[in-house]
Amino acid sequence: MDSELRPSSKAAPQTISGVAMTLELAVIAVSDVDRSKLFYAALGWRFDIDFQGDDYRIVQFTPPGSGCSVMFGRT
Repeated sequence: MDSELRPSSKAAPQTISGVAMTLELAVIAVSDVDRSKLFYAALGWRFDIDFQGDDYRIVQFTPPGSGCSVMFGRT
């Protein structure tokens, strides 16, 4: 696997059959939702949502300037 760092490219996203292929959401498994929420808030990421249902909780943050958000929670 090549681990060399490369500068990000501002080129248009790749497409498959005319559909742009971009990453919009990454789901991360965490053991402590509150601790993870504090961690991402301390990074200065934008807080998007903290939704709790009867048997689940979902939290989402977005890094500054990013088109991809991070979602984590418990089920």
